[in-house]
Amino acid sequence: MSLIFVNGKLVGTTDDGEKLEKTLIDERRKGEIKPFVNLGYRKRSDSLVINTDGGRLTRALIVVKDGKPMVTDDDIALLEEGHMTWEDLVAKGKIEYLDAEEEENAYVALNEKDLTKDHTHLEITPLSVFGTQASMLPFVNHSNAHRNVTAVKSVQQGVGTYASNHMVRMDNDAIVAVDQQRPIVTTKIYSNKAFNSHPLGQNIVVAVVSYLGYNMDDAIIINKSSVERGLFRSFFFRPYKVEEAKYTGGQSDLITVPDKDVTGYRSEDAYKHLDDDGIAYPGAIVENGDVLIGRVSPPRFVSSVDKFRLGIQKRVESSIEVRMGEGGVVENVFVTSSGEGNKYVSLKVRQDRRVEIGDKFGSRSGQKGVVGMLLPQEDMPFTLSGIVPDLLFSPFSIPSRMAMAYLFELLSGKVGALGGRYIDGTSFTGENIDDIQKELHAHGFRENGVEIMYNGITGEAMQARIFVGNMMYVRLKHFVANKIQYRARGPIQLLTRQPTEGKSKSGGLRLGEMEKDCFVAYGAALALKERFDSDKITLPVCSKCGLIAVYNAKKRIGHCMLDGDDAPIKLVEVSASFKILLDELKSVGLYPKILVGKKV
Repeated sequence: MSLIFVNGKLVGTTDDGEKLEKTLIDERRKGEIKPFVNLGYRKRSDSLVINTDGGRLTRALIVVKDGKPMVTDDDIALLEEGHMTWEDLVAKGKIEYLDAEEEENAYVALNEKDLTKDHTHLEITPLSVFGTQASMLPFVNHSNAHRNVTAVKSVQQGVGTYASNHMVRMDNDAIVAVDQQRPIVTTKIYSNKAFNSHPLGQNIVVAVVSYLGYNMDDAIIINKSSVERGLFRSFFFRPYKVEEAKYTGGQSDLITVPDKDVTGYRSEDAYKHLDDDGIAYPGAIVENGDVLIGRVSPPRFVSSVDKFRLGIQKRVESSIEVRMGEGGVVENVFVTSSGEGNKYVSLKVRQDRRVEIGDKFGSRSGQKGVVGMLLPQEDMPFTLSGIVPDLLFSPFSIPSRMAMAYLFELLSGKVGALGGRYIDGTSFTGENIDDIQKELHAHGFRENGVEIMYNGITGEAMQARIFVGNMMYVRLKHFVANKIQYRARGPIQLLTRQPTEGKSKSGGLRLGEMEKDCFVAYGAALALKERFDSDKITLPVCSKCGLIAVYNAKKRIGHCMLDGDDAPIKLVEVSASFKILLDELKSVGLYPKILVGKKV
C-alpha cells in the first residue's frame, strides 16, 4: 500500500504508487493536468509525493521516448518559421517542467548523441545546466566547480553601468565605470541585447609572470601608465538628503546659511560652498568637513515653557557635511517637497576613483586579487614586438585552482585581438581550443601562447617563455578608499572615555587580547603602554585608607572622605574604565581599597 502526499499532507493511499505516477505523468503530457503539477515516487518509503504549490523552482526538459527526443527537426523548423510556439510544445507533452522532487527519478542526457533507451529527458541545450550569470562566463566547463562559483560571485561585484538613468538616481554607494567594453571572448548569451547594452570590464593585455615580488599569490601589478590613460577609471556617487522636519509646538528645521549667533556655528570656511539658499552649488569641489546643506534646528531641550513660547532660545546648527574621508564634485541638486509638504533637498557628490594599491580586480574565471604595485610603463616587461602588458598575474595562482578557463580565455583573447573578431567561448558548444591554437600559429605566434619577454628595468631577455594574451578584467566594488580607517586623537565616548567605535564616527581600531599577545610575542611590549592609555585619567588616592579622594590641582590641596584634610594623597594614573569599575563596586556596598606603593 503506497501513501500519497499532496503538498506535504497525507491525503490517501493506493495499491501501486509507481503505476499511478506514470499514469498521472501521461495525463499531464496530454494536457489534462496542469504542466506545473509534479510527481515523485519514493521507492524506499513506498510513497507518492505530488507538488502543486507555488514558489518551486522548475526547469524545462525535452521528453525522451525509446531513446529518441520528442522534439524533432520539423518542430524546430516550425518554431523558427513562427507556425509553432513554446506553449504548443508544452501542451503536446514534448517539453515538460520538472521540479527537484521529480528530477530525482529522471535520467537526463546532456547531448542528443549521448541518448540511450534508459534516458527519460534531454537538455534543451547543455548551457541550461548553468544559471544566467554562469552562462556569461567563457570556458567554465574546463574549470573547477568551486572556482566557477567564485567567478559568478566575483562578476556580481563588478563595477559597470548598473542603470542607464544613473545620472538622475539617488542610490547609495553607486559606482559607475567610465569606459567599458564588450569582451573579445563572448558566449551565446551575449547575443541578447539586454546583456550587450550593459558591458562590464575592459579587455587588457595580461602577462602571466612573477615580477619584482609585488604580485605574489593573488596580488597583481598594474601598468601605472595605463591607469593614467584612463584604465579602469570609475566614479563613486554619494547622495545626501535633507528634509525640513516639523516638531511639536510649531517649531521646524530651516535650510539656510547658519548665522554666527547659532549654537554650534562652525567657521566661515566650512560654509564657503553654500549659495544664498543654503545649498552647495553644482560643480563645487568639496572635501572632508565642508558643509553641503546648511541647516539650523530648534533646541531639543527647553529650559522653561515661557522661553519656548517667546522663542528666545538659540537655534542649533545641524548642517549636513561631507562624510569622513570623502569628497568630490557636487552635482544633481534637487529641491522639492516631501509627502508631508516639507521642503526636501537632495544632492550627489561625485568622486573620481583612479586605480590605487589595494583595489580589487577579478577575471571571469574567479581569479581575483588586489593591486600590489602600480609600475610605470618603462619598468614593465615587454615582448619582442614591443607590446607592454597592462597587468601582471602570478603563475602560481593557476595550478592549485585548476582554473583552465583563465588560460583558455587568455589564448582566445589573443586570437580575437589579432584576427579582429569575437571568439565564442560558450561552455560545451563554443569554439574548439585546438582550432584556436592553430589560428594563433597562423598569425605567427607559438601555439601555446608563450613569447620571449624582456625585463623593463635591465633590458635583458627573461630566461623563461612568458604566457601573454588578451582577456577581460573587471574592477570590483571593494575600493581601498572606502575601507581605510585611521585616527590619532578624536571624539571619545561619554561613559568610558575610550575612542568611539566605527569609521563613520571617526573611531579607532580596538586593540584586543589577541593583538596584545602579538605585541608581546614580537618583543614590542613597551608599545602596549602607548596603545592602552587611550582613556587614561589621574586619580587622587588616599594612601592611608585606599579610597578615591578629592584633589584641588591649583591649590594642591587634597581631602579624603574618611581621613580629612591631613590625609596623605597620591596621584595614580589608571584607565577610566577601571575608575567606573570602582564606582560600580562602591554602588553595591563593596569597599575597593587601592594599595599605593612606591613608584618604580
